[in-house]
This record gives sequence, C-alpha cells and structure tokens, in this order.
Amino acid sequence: MEEVDVVIVGAGPAGIATSACLNRLNISNVVIEREDSYASLWRKRSYDRLKLHLAKQFCELPYMSFPPNYPRYLSKNEFVQYLESYVSHFKITPRYDRVVETASYVGEKKWCVRVHNTLSDVQEMYLAKFLVVASGENSEGYIPQVKGLNSFKGEFVHSSEYENGKKYDGKNVLVVGSGNSGMEIAYDLTNWGANTSIVVRSPVHILTKEIVFLGMVLAKYLPIKVLDNIVVILGKLKFGDLSKYGLTRPKLGPFFLKENEGQAPIIDVGSINKIIDGEIKVVPSITEILRNQIKFENGYSNHYDAIVFATGYKSTVLNWLKDGDQLLNDNGMPKQSFPNHWKAEKGLYCAGFSRRGLFGISIDARNIADDISFALNQNKKSN
Repeated sequence: MEEVDVVIVGAGPAGIATSACLNRLNISNVVIEREDSYASLWRKRSYDRLKLHLAKQFCELPYMSFPPNYPRYLSKNEFVQYLESYVSHFKITPRYDRVVETASYVGEKKWCVRVHNTLSDVQEMYLAKFLVVASGENSEGYIPQVKGLNSFKGEFVHSSEYENGKKYDGKNVLVVGSGNSGMEIAYDLTNWGANTSIVVRSPVHILTKEIVFLGMVLAKYLPIKVLDNIVVILGKLKFGDLSKYGLTRPKLGPFFLKENEGQAPIIDVGSINKIIDGEIKVVPSITEILRNQIKFENGYSNHYDAIVFATGYKSTVLNWLKDGDQLLNDNGMPKQSFPNHWKAEKGLYCAGFSRRGLFGISIDARNIADDISFALNQNKKSN
C-alpha cells in the first residue's frame, strides 16, 4: 500500500497536465496508466496524417508554450515531441501497465485505488486524499450496432486502428461517421486509391482552419450569436450550397453547438473538393449489411470490401469508479456542464471531459491543482 496526496488515473494529456500543475505546487501525486506509455492514443491509435485542427496557442498545456519554430498547426509527431518535453520538464513519472480495478471512497476521508500491475501480475493499493479521473472521453473506441454487421465478409475497424489507406488501394471502402476524423480518413483513403464513400447522417458545419482560427480569436470579444453569424457567412462564401452533395448545415451555429453539445464543426482538409468532384460519395444511414452488400436509407446499395468506423469513443470510468455518482452520469460523463463539470465532493475530480479538447484540458488541470492546493492549505490551518 502506498499513501499519496493525489492519485491520477490516466496518462493522456489531461493526466500529465494535472500532474504537472500539482508538481509545480509540490503536491505529491501518482499517475496510473493502463498502457505502456503516456499519450497512447496519440502515439499508437491515431492515423498517420493527423494534424491538430486548432492553432497551437489553443492547444498548449499549462505552463509550457510550443517552441517558436513550430508551425501554427502541428502534426501528430510534433505534438508528441512537445509532450515528451513536457513530461521531462515537469518530472512526471507515470506508472505504466497498471489497470485500475476499483476506486472507492473509504473511511478517514480517503480514496482507495486498487490496481493490477499487468507486468508483474501483482495487486497494488493506493490511498489518496484526492482522486482525479483523467482517463478521458476517448477511453475506448465505439462501434455502433448495425443490422447485419456480423455477416460482413470484409474487414471492419474502428478509426483508432486505422493508420493509412495504403492497403485499400482499388477497394471499395465505407467510412461511417462524418466528424473530423471520418472526413480526414475518407480524404486519405481517396489519396491512396480507394473508392471511398462516407455516411453522413446529420447536418454538419463545414469550415476551414483559418475561419475557425478567426472565430477562436473573435470569441474573446463577441457574443456567441454574432460570432456564429460571421462564421456561417464565411463558410457559405467559401463552400457555397453543399446540400446537393448530401451535406446540409445545422440550424444552430458552430460555436454554440461546440459549447453546448460538444459537436465540433468539420474543419476541411480537402475532402469537400473530393466530394464535389465525385471522388468521395456521400451516403445516408445504413439500414442493413448482408455480407459485402450494404444498403442505405435512400434505397442505394453497394458492395464494399472494408468499413472504417469513425464513430467516436466512450468513457469506461464506470467500470472501476465507485462512489462517483455525484460527478458522472450513467454514460461516464460529467453531470454538470462546463465550466462546473470538473469537481464533486469528497475530493473527486475529472480532467479532460469538457468536450473542449486540449484547451479545455488546460483549464481543468489548473482548476484541479489550485483547488487541491487550497484544500490542503485549509487542512493545515485547521490542524
């Protein structure tokens, strides 16, 4: 058994940012990570051409800027290099290959975290005054239940397993999910010679990274309704009416949707031109899969060799967290909306669940560390 001020579960950007903020305040903490490295999603479960869609100043972790020679929009490898420098600078030492089995609130105002060390096959126990859930929104890839999927004779993978489209040259590939990952994977597949279709079920905002950057800057000064009107007009001027290609705009604005529902706009990397040119075919929802034949809501059907599900992730916190019902709902996501989502009673916190990406992670980490520091100082005064 080891006793420490804070246990942090998860060594993604949220976990290491929180640990860095605590280290600056000389608050003892242990970071528990189930994989064999920090930021495993970035290192091992992201496609090759991935880039940050937001400008670097909106993606910095607390107390460390990106090097001035870095481009405005970072590649995956550049971001991983930044994380390596960050972990080294703040002396963060995650404990890898450790699966949290249970975390429960026990007597003496402490959290008891039971961990299985998968390398040594040893059970470990940690006692902490505070527990930070930093395993994130993207803990496990989500593949929806689709009628007939089990009969599919081709390959189907989640986007976290997709690296590039090299092996799909000349094949018919269906991408399910029209978020940023889905659109970028469809673009990548086409570049590798795949005959690509993409399922678009709902209205989406299509913007450029330059429009989004302008919007992020103006967000400091303008009401969200005014901001959305400007951004939507710029999107229309850039892309025109895309409804004839199967892409319609939501009635609510892109920044409103991001802030209130966590729905991000599509930041185009080139896929829209390919849709207009007919290189990427937009299709509606799947109704049925029968071996390699896939049928869609509009009656269209086609033979596919592979499916890539870019259908997001789900939280797995509830598999191990006990006594967390004040913080999280039945889906393992915060009950309270931003900016009040990160804290519950009994010294329980969550980092990286705000649906605001790296920018939200930075805010969470600072808030949590400052709150823990305040609580510890209050305890010292009362004793």
